Amino acid sequence: MRVREATTDDVDSICRLLMLLFEQEAEFVPDYERQTAGVTAILRAPEIGRFVILEDTQGEVVGAVSLLFVPSTALGGKAALVEDLIIRPDQRGKGLGSLLMAETVALARVFGCLRLTVLTDTDNLRAQALYHKYGFRRSGMLPMRLVF
Repeated sequence: MRVREATTDDVDSICRLLMLLFEQEAEFVPDYERQTAGVTAILRAPEIGRFVILEDTQGEVVGAVSLLFVPSTALGGKAALVEDLIIRPDQRGKGLGSLLMAETVALARVFGCLRLTVLTDTDNLRAQALYHKYGFRRSGMLPMRLVF
């Protein structure tokens, strides 16, 4: 397995994984065109964020995660959101999510991030265990959304 930063050549592979992710998440609906627009926007503007992908030995993308940058007024510097962590279903249970998280946390440090935030479905205990392994703790903040 190889972990690397994604390029615009990886848009289709990432979007196929996002379709799987959004099928299982409570708040989102898979929409290939929207996912393509979002992934492309991030990959074309690295100051916005990055995607980290995991390839198998044949070069097929089997996992992905996004790291989105935001300025933090509380910390006086850069913070990041970890989003869209997905491992292809037939590859789960092999520690691949951990490989992606390790690289994502390391990349956030390289880019000078002072805080990482991750959101997960409240019933996704497997993902929460992974995030706890990397030092994430439940926040006293309650996420709220207004979708237009």
